[in-house]
Amino acid sequence: MENSPLDVPLNSQLTSLVSPVGTPFECAMMQRCIQLARCAMGLTSPNPLVGAVIVRNGEIVGEGFHPAAGQSHAEVFALREAGEKARGGTIYVNLEPCNHYGRTPPCSEALIAAGVTKVVIGMVDPDPRVSGNGIEELRKAGIEVVVGVEEAACLQLNEAFIHRTLYQRPWGILKYAMTLDGKIAASSGHSQWITGKEARTYVHQLRAACDAVIIGGNTVRQDNPYLTSHNPDSRNPLRVVMSRNLDLPVEANLWRTTEAPTLVFTQAGANLDLQQQLIDKGVEVVELTPLTPLQVMTHLYDRQLSSILWECGGFLGARAIADGAVQKVLAFVAPKIIGGQDAASPVGDLGFSKMTEALILERVTGYQLGSDYLIEGYLPRLTP
Repeated sequence: MENSPLDVPLNSQLTSLVSPVGTPFECAMMQRCIQLARCAMGLTSPNPLVGAVIVRNGEIVGEGFHPAAGQSHAEVFALREAGEKARGGTIYVNLEPCNHYGRTPPCSEALIAAGVTKVVIGMVDPDPRVSGNGIEELRKAGIEVVVGVEEAACLQLNEAFIHRTLYQRPWGILKYAMTLDGKIAASSGHSQWITGKEARTYVHQLRAACDAVIIGGNTVRQDNPYLTSHNPDSRNPLRVVMSRNLDLPVEANLWRTTEAPTLVFTQAGANLDLQQQLIDKGVEVVELTPLTPLQVMTHLYDRQLSSILWECGGFLGARAIADGAVQKVLAFVAPKIIGGQDAASPVGDLGFSKMTEALILERVTGYQLGSDYLIEGYLPRLTP
């Protein structure tokens, strides 16, 4: 198990599909791009995380990152800071510069106009409006282009954006904490706290990096969570509750919407009195029939969200996996044994009866967080 500090990337690195590219200096500059891009973690959906660095004569003369959808791209901020020093320089950017008109003009045109002579790119943009076109436009203008520097790190940085672009659905992460004997609560339902402070702090950081966090009605009733980042300097995600019958308490921490917004999904006509009470408290209520993880993810995609954290119980977790709403699993394992035949497990019935049917995680990594361990990996591609 690798001992990891709390500032390790929240997503595992994807395996690069090409041989290593770039000099040590180019790799260092690309890592700086990634560092800059992460300054806007959780703020750019549905856009990607992008950072840019301009170098001339071995010196950084301009830096920037994309702060939010609708605002200027990273390349533009870097060009503004560099000014005339950009002419004859090299720009490093973790994602292929755009070559189409959206809410902002094409970055490829801005780079050509600025007179840069070389562009070093981490990865090709999966967006079909861009994919390869920005690179081609730059090369047509006589600019040297290098592609694939620190590609694996660039892919993992924007795995949610890539998934959303390719599959028209948000990226789903299933997170749970369990004891060494695989329980997420005692037989009584009590679950606070399975893991220690370090692991819980990591989860708070993870929430701040995601667009929304989803739980089921039972988690509201049992735990009465806040689902915030627990940090006044960090953003809070959209808090989402799925409850088919809306048999929820009138008072709950999630109904306090001054700190973070809350969205409740239920089926048509469910508990209309409580629906109105929640609306009066500032909670948004949406009826979906049928109410399934797939339908919820489709709705959140339409709301321009990219990264969704499932912090639900075992029943809803299993439904989310079966619906293809989960791509990545983060399992926090505490060195505790609670026992109990009726104690809940992190994933409910998936309909498997043989061990050979078990889902095998890919690209698995592990970290130690205090006395606990984080195991993370990717589910094989499932078709719901």
